[in-house]
Amino acid sequence: MTRRVDGPGPVGGVPGGRGVVGAAAGMALGFAGWFGGFGAFLVVGALGTLGWLAGHLVDRGTGLREFLDELAGRRR
Repeated sequence: MTRRVDGPGPVGGVPGGRGVVGAAAGMALGFAGWFGGFGAFLVVGALGTLGWLAGHLVDRGTGLREFLDELAGRRR
């Protein structure tokens, strides 16, 4: 019997999605904090946030100016 599941999940048997990305980010922050101290933890966290923002903008097809205008509540 074949069961069809709609929604997020592994594609082709390979796990993916936000859970894996979150786990990888947590491990990177943990290693940075353990081996590099609190300063490295902050740097890795800031760079990870910038990377997330860039990926989010690319996924939405939004330019940086449009995003900042939206954030400030400006309309064109």
